[in-house]
Amino acid sequence: MSETVLFDYWRSSASYRVRIALHMLGEEFRSVSVDLLAKSQKSPEHLARNPQGLVPVLDIDGHAFTQSLAIIEYLDETRHVGFLPSDPIGRHRVRQLSYAIAMEIHPVCNTGVIAELMRLASDGEAARDAWMRKFIGDGLGAFEKLLDNPATGAFCHGDSPTMADICLVPQVYNARRWNVDISDLPRVLEISGRCEGLEAFARAHPDRAKG
Repeated sequence: MSETVLFDYWRSSASYRVRIALHMLGEEFRSVSVDLLAKSQKSPEHLARNPQGLVPVLDIDGHAFTQSLAIIEYLDETRHVGFLPSDPIGRHRVRQLSYAIAMEIHPVCNTGVIAELMRLASDGEAARDAWMRKFIGDGLGAFEKLLDNPATGAFCHGDSPTMADICLVPQVYNARRWNVDISDLPRVLEISGRCEGLEAFARAHPDRAKG
């Protein structure tokens, strides 16, 4: 069987998600760093892996996969681990929660967008910090309201972690990194804290991935 290789960057939210999923599976993998600050993602070598110039790229099962949520769904479909519920309504809700982060908050806060914002703004760092606080804060505030649902349990959906929790934890990490005040989001804090206490989530943390 071929080696599983994850091309990632330690602080990348999308990479963080896939690391969590792999650790939840107990899948052994080798991590290869693609330094976003050095623009290694735009190198010919990496563009051959992913023409979008993004991380992560997961080499597994003889194929190279991109897009973190598509990767997580592939792992769920081939390993049957419950990243998504079995019922259509539950699957929709987990996707809804996951997309609220991965498709609404994340795209406007990724490195490419922020680099362009800083280039255009006269006060680059101040503009960046205000931008992050607004979009992460607004996005997680809406996520907190989505959690006000009978289907929420110990985790975002039910009583075991799903793809929604895999998306939430990296976004809470980003909120703390950018000093976003999330003290008024009790469900977000409770669920993310519960996840952070699990070994798979802890092993995927950027501080451990950086080493």
